[in-house]
Amino acid sequence: MIGAHPDEVHSKVTAEHRARLAYVYVRQSSLGQGTQHGESTDLQYQLVSRAMRLGWPAARVKVIDEDLGKSGTSSTERRGFQHLIAEIGLGHVGLVLSLDASRLARNNLDWYRLLELCGIFTSLIGDSDRLYDPNVFTDRLLLGLTGMMSEAELHQIKRRMHAGAWNKAKRAELHQPLPVGLLRAAGNEVILHPDREIQARIRLVFEKFAQLKTAQAVRRYLRENALKLPSRPLRGPEPHEVHWEAARTSMVLGILKNPAYAGTYVHGRSTKDRSRHKPQHPYSGIVRQSVDQWPIVVHNTYPAYISWEQFLANNTRLANNRNDHRRNFPGAPKKGKALLQGIVRCGRCGALMSLGYSGPHGEYPVYRCDHTVSEHGGPRCQEVRGLGLDAQVEEVFLCALQPDRIALCLAALGELEAEHNALMRQHELHLQRLEYQAERARRQYDAVEPENRLVARTLERAWEEKLLALEKAKQEHSSRMKEQRLVLTAEDRKDILALGEDLPAIWHAASTTPAERKQILRFVLKEVIVDQKGSADKVQFKVVWTTGAVSEHWYYRRVRSYRDYGFSHRIHRRIRQLHAQGKLDDEIAEGLNQDGFCGAKGCRFTSKTVWILRQHMGLPSVIPHGPFPRQWDDGSYSVHGAAKTLGVYPGTIHKWLKTGRVRGEQRRKGTPWKVFLSEREIADLKHHVQEARRSRRGVS
Repeated sequence: MIGAHPDEVHSKVTAEHRARLAYVYVRQSSLGQGTQHGESTDLQYQLVSRAMRLGWPAARVKVIDEDLGKSGTSSTERRGFQHLIAEIGLGHVGLVLSLDASRLARNNLDWYRLLELCGIFTSLIGDSDRLYDPNVFTDRLLLGLTGMMSEAELHQIKRRMHAGAWNKAKRAELHQPLPVGLLRAAGNEVILHPDREIQARIRLVFEKFAQLKTAQAVRRYLRENALKLPSRPLRGPEPHEVHWEAARTSMVLGILKNPAYAGTYVHGRSTKDRSRHKPQHPYSGIVRQSVDQWPIVVHNTYPAYISWEQFLANNTRLANNRNDHRRNFPGAPKKGKALLQGIVRCGRCGALMSLGYSGPHGEYPVYRCDHTVSEHGGPRCQEVRGLGLDAQVEEVFLCALQPDRIALCLAALGELEAEHNALMRQHELHLQRLEYQAERARRQYDAVEPENRLVARTLERAWEEKLLALEKAKQEHSSRMKEQRLVLTAEDRKDILALGEDLPAIWHAASTTPAERKQILRFVLKEVIVDQKGSADKVQFKVVWTTGAVSEHWYYRRVRSYRDYGFSHRIHRRIRQLHAQGKLDDEIAEGLNQDGFCGAKGCRFTSKTVWILRQHMGLPSVIPHGPFPRQWDDGSYSVHGAAKTLGVYPGTIHKWLKTGRVRGEQRRKGTPWKVFLSEREIADLKHHVQEARRSRRGVS
């Protein structure tokens, strides 16, 4: 029986201590200890008798046993310990009794906080041997050493346990929860789940991810085709039942990221970062490590759904889908117009270029390199307009695939049939599972005794529910077969082949979405390296194909001035040639357009553009050699001919053309005028001239 020395009672326990409460703190580290080591728990409860012998009435002795089954490494989850600290801080506690220091705390942070509060509020601390006063130096020293030994003991226990667990894990013998596609059979042998539907659904996830490239696309495919995913919550005793749930992105990612499906045993996939831990959140601070940081990896431990190489490729793809150009992640194809989203690399600094949109409604994609701006605060490397670059890469891509169009079409046709057959197989397996469940419910109903009506009614109701679910699934399957029936005749194959041979038509079809074009492009292209600052008017780019080959290309881009235009010297030479032939501005413009020239901004040449260029080149307007005829071939008059006909000076004709008294036209600047005069207009103008002259003579 636990006792106390009489001198201990008289020397440390005072009336002030007895005026307050005595608390007995009871704790075991786990539920197993509480049930399997009952003697230790009983010894802790017997401390109530010791408190009574020290002078506390039974009514003033409180027992705190809320923390049974909780570890003492931290006070976060120990509400009983938190309650004890609060009572000490309120000055309600005169004595704290515990079997030893390890029951109160297993870390010095909680232990010294308890000592500090007990010292401030003059509370005593007792264990199975003696009482301690935290305000007495020798007692405080002993209590500090006791807490240190308690923490060191926990460290040694953990060290031995972890060393044994890691040694067992190195042999792949430390049991871990298995994902839903695997099952632990007798003799600890791991096998594929015997349910063929579960196997087929897991394989379907990997196959569709290899095809669609994103977890969200796989989730959409499963939802659109009414295919659920198996789930096995690890709650309660084994065996854990498999449930079928509507596909979620997190479930798809859980399958893709689990190395057990690649037949590999992994230990240490996550670690704990104390700096990220949040109080009241026990799972905070857990950091997932990358594959190359996993400490224990044992291959060929489980039966595999995919190879280890495929698992690594899937993880790389998922990382790249994060769409972070600063970390060189291209991201998954999205719905925007930019064809090269995520795969354009700067030819000057080597970083992936980000994507933006310009224009009043954000309709023009622009590729920008912001690496120098974000990392060093310097100027932007370059900015490339997306429409021109996309068009050039698209042309290169379609030309490269031209020899293989028929082969691609045949492969697509076979893929279409295989896809339909695989989908129908998934639904057939689902029907087989429902048929088995209905048959099992029938057998359970048949096995019950007729007199046991309560059980029979329950089993009959369960049987009816299974039959209704089976009938509903059959109707949905029949309807789906009618809607998605794929029976290709010879004529159908011929039409599909004809369509497949015209790859550009499919590429530019309105039904082909931008995301689908990007996905098709990424099957063939790895990335595009672009540099538009190497030349004033050219954009140079390299196409890195998935085969590893690299091809170099360039195209002229729009510039602000003809001074930066690479074709300017050829355009000037051609203008001089046409001008020497006596061509007018509109004739020169038409000749330049026919020769395939275009303006600095990509537009066609006009007479106005040629006139501006002639002014910069110092070329005069083309004027027919005189003397001008009195009347042109079309019946119109020259300025001199009109003046002679009307009996006025040529300057008067120019004045009348300016004021609109006479009608005329000038084909272009610097060319002769054509004056249009009818007989009536000539007579009227002559009369006007005579009246004006008569008026001037009368005045004089």
